[in-house]
Amino acid sequence: MDEKQEASERIEELRRQIDHHNYRYYALDRPEVSDAEYDRLFAELVRLENDNPELITPDSPTQRVGFAPIEKFLPFHHEVPLLSLENAMQETDVLEFDRRVRKLLGHDAEDVEYVTEQKMDGLAVEMVYEDGNFVGAGTRGDGFTGEDVTANVKTIRAVPLKLHTPETGPPPPRRIAVRGEVFMEKSDFEALNETRRNAGEPVFANPRNAAAGSLRQLDPSITAGRPLRAYFYGFGTLEGHEFQTQWELLNQLRMWGLPTNPRSVLCANIGEAISYFEKLTAQRESLPYEIDGMVIKINRLDWQRSVGEKSRSPRWAIAYKFNPDEAQTHVLDIGVQVGRTGILTPVALLNPILVGGVTVKRATLHNMDEIERKGLRIGDAVIVHRAGDVIPEVSEVIESLRTGQEKPFHMPTACPSCGEAVVRLPEEAFHRCVNRNCPAQVKGSIVHYASRDAMNIDGLGHKIVSRFIDEGIISAVPDLYRLRAEGLENLPGFGAKSAQNLLAAIEGSKATTLARFLYALGISHVGSHMAELLAGHFGSFDAVRAAGVEDLKKISGVGDKVAFAVHSYFENPANRELVDRLLEAGVKAEEPAPARPVEPGFWLGKTVVFTGALSSMTRQEASALLASRGARITDNISGKTDVVVAGADPGSKLAKAEKLGVRIMNEAEFTGMLDES
Repeated sequence: MDEKQEASERIEELRRQIDHHNYRYYALDRPEVSDAEYDRLFAELVRLENDNPELITPDSPTQRVGFAPIEKFLPFHHEVPLLSLENAMQETDVLEFDRRVRKLLGHDAEDVEYVTEQKMDGLAVEMVYEDGNFVGAGTRGDGFTGEDVTANVKTIRAVPLKLHTPETGPPPPRRIAVRGEVFMEKSDFEALNETRRNAGEPVFANPRNAAAGSLRQLDPSITAGRPLRAYFYGFGTLEGHEFQTQWELLNQLRMWGLPTNPRSVLCANIGEAISYFEKLTAQRESLPYEIDGMVIKINRLDWQRSVGEKSRSPRWAIAYKFNPDEAQTHVLDIGVQVGRTGILTPVALLNPILVGGVTVKRATLHNMDEIERKGLRIGDAVIVHRAGDVIPEVSEVIESLRTGQEKPFHMPTACPSCGEAVVRLPEEAFHRCVNRNCPAQVKGSIVHYASRDAMNIDGLGHKIVSRFIDEGIISAVPDLYRLRAEGLENLPGFGAKSAQNLLAAIEGSKATTLARFLYALGISHVGSHMAELLAGHFGSFDAVRAAGVEDLKKISGVGDKVAFAVHSYFENPANRELVDRLLEAGVKAEEPAPARPVEPGFWLGKTVVFTGALSSMTRQEASALLASRGARITDNISGKTDVVVAGADPGSKLAKAEKLGVRIMNEAEFTGMLDES
């Protein structure tokens, strides 16, 4: 055997050993070797690969050092929406969740088995594996589209680049989009902050911010130097395997090398889940990482599917949150912020206080009704908490500490931004500035228009917009498109390069998608997802703005409030003028390709379920073909199912279909029917 062959074999053996030790350490939490021995093996592999660079492969354990920096993140589309969870803040909320679940399942008098999982305070991600190989990863984003962080996730040692094939049990599936949480342990967070402090760099406020900031680096080599970990708990798409329960899923993910939280617990009923939450509350501070509560999930996956989902959260799970961190301080003053829609929001200006690891100087007071309900006065001692551990708010006034120097607060009758009248309509809880040309509203609308999910104009943040408005450079959104280099280069802080970059970003925003444009307009109740629904339904901007209320209400997910808001927006003369000016400036909203009309045929109106693997196409491709022919694709077999398409290695769905007498097609019959239709 020559020297090159020996090096090749030793490299393969080292990779096998290191992958094995990573699996034992991260997935099983049962390491077999010391850190020093692991480091010795890793150093030997690095040396051999440096001496033989032609033998380096992308899945080598050494290839987690990061890749070339990127300019910006690409979008990552979730094939199955990555939904948020509904929160429960009290035991009564959890009991009500259990009551709803049992009612939906028809088990009013029976217990339901639940799995409880610690709610990690990190960043939600989805990671895709095909034939066991890692192929991509994305953040949650809005639940439908996140950011592609594939290069960064590859640097996390806890994330296997190739799934483990266990000696017993099923091999990794053909495709799985596994969901999890990237986080940083407390000790690693403190060490990272100490390093940054010594280097004169700003420190992170808490482990969650550190994890999120580390994963969302444009330079993956920075992520590679951060001590990130991950726990996995579920999946989006799955091909080539079926699970019966959440508990089985957690155990199998671990066997495939995907770390899961070892502190998850299987509970026979909701009472056991609540008891475990009480234990978890007592253990919270001693855990090596931050958690903000516990997730309770129905154990049986078929019951999860039966209970279903709402538009933004599943009905089969709930997040039981800890009482938010609280602290006592004083209200120094109460200010008022004017938003882009003209709503005035009172804000408490606080004597700075540390709450949940973050220094809080301001807290929302929501509206005047809330101030009066709490009896809050300027100068009061108050309890501040971070609602959901995120948004600071005043939760309680400590009247016993009053000195008599406290002053009542009155909502201004004139807008603090423009001086125009402030009104409060009878049916509204908030005060509003009636001047549509109010500088604060204009600034807010332009910042929103330029934001990443809207027109994505890089470099046009709140400070720049405020400056442009205050100095009279622009007065409305369309004015952005008449900015010229000679008008910017002489401004303090602007040079030729920065001016050209901003103008290029503004010019680039002219070509956008219909959904982004609709969202950018700032129509009340139209977020990015609603904008996608409108764009997908109408197909063109002209069709959207010509739509009547009844036309809008025909869209699934659009109710009275949204329909009236959209229609009213385009009925307003000032809004029509603004839109016309944008179109005249060259803004073009890309129209989706028109959907092909559904022809009458066998598949029209059929409810179809797939089981097993197809050899001629992926399940997603097959589903898309059927959808284009008017079929409805579901995961759950019932008496309403018309056809079950059975590929190779079908699961339990096949037996259920036979029992219910549902028509079953093999792949040959299925493709034949596709050709005929």
